[in-house]
Amino acid sequence: MTLDSLQLLFFKNYDDAALRLSPGLNCFIGDNGSGKTNLLDAIHYLSLTKSAISASDALCIKQGADFFVVKGTFTNDNPANQEVIQVSLRQGQKKTITHDKQPYERMADHIGRYPAVLISPYDTDLIRQGSEERRKYFDSLMAQLDHEFLELLISYNALLRQRNAVLKQGVGSHGFDREYLLALDEQLAPLGQQITALRAAFLAEYLPIFQQHYQQLADGREQVTLTYKSQLVDADFAQLLRLNERRDFVLQRSTTGSHRDDFVFLMEEMPVKSHASQGQQKSFAIALKLAQFELLAAKQQHKPLLLLDDIFDRLDDKRIARLLELVADETFGQVFLTDTNLERTDQALSRVTIPIRRFRVSNGTVAAV
Repeated sequence: MTLDSLQLLFFKNYDDAALRLSPGLNCFIGDNGSGKTNLLDAIHYLSLTKSAISASDALCIKQGADFFVVKGTFTNDNPANQEVIQVSLRQGQKKTITHDKQPYERMADHIGRYPAVLISPYDTDLIRQGSEERRKYFDSLMAQLDHEFLELLISYNALLRQRNAVLKQGVGSHGFDREYLLALDEQLAPLGQQITALRAAFLAEYLPIFQQHYQQLADGREQVTLTYKSQLVDADFAQLLRLNERRDFVLQRSTTGSHRDDFVFLMEEMPVKSHASQGQQKSFAIALKLAQFELLAAKQQHKPLLLLDDIFDRLDDKRIARLLELVADETFGQVFLTDTNLERTDQALSRVTIPIRRFRVSNGTVAAV
């Protein structure tokens, strides 16, 4: 699978941009703040229907405009079979996604069709931040691999929102509707148990692949692992909901369930967050993404798009060298890379034999070099 062209209209700092892309390596060169990362984020939108950076879709509309459009043309195997994906948003309206001009009935139907993996200097946030970021990361990966899991997660989150709304309504003088709460619990419990089981099974598959990549990045100096922490592994979710009902009412939120799970990162049996060096944390984060790439490539039977953001400025020579070895060995498919220095990029890519296209990015404009 390759992305053959990319068009932007009023997306972030771009008024209008159109790019013809290489099926191999595409390098976006420009100063910090020029819009390089925004191009990668546009590709992320085409893959996952959302920004990798902005919490709100509305923040992606260029200042002064009232809509944005991101459009990409993909080729799957046969060059004659092109597919056009478009994501658009107008202020005050719902985001729309179309496939060959036909809108999806549900955005979930798009997830997993055009996989992408982003390696960014901010990946170590997965280590430093809270459990929600780690759950989101693994849930997003699993959703691209397993549509059944995505459907379960959508249903679970919808029921959870309803349950929390009932708990908040109970603060008033009329109290909450306990019969409705119990009816929601009856639906929520089996979904939570299934999500927990699927996450645990996924981690068992993911872990050895992750460990192999970490050992290659770190020369096998330390042992790393991932564990899954859930209230539901050895407990009955329906019973937990009943036992915690009073506390949930007081706190006005559901305090037990799959939405409270965590993926624990360990090095030599100690938390990576507090006991690993910055370099070890970077290796850990890159290994997470390389394992993600490998699993997606195996499941989808075509390689995901690989987005490398500012790796030359933020990673040390050793980790850059490992990534570029993989690029040179054609481990990856189509690659998109950002950097501030064209000469440095060319020198680093001297061993790469796949087709390379370079683009100069400056203040929201982009042109082939």
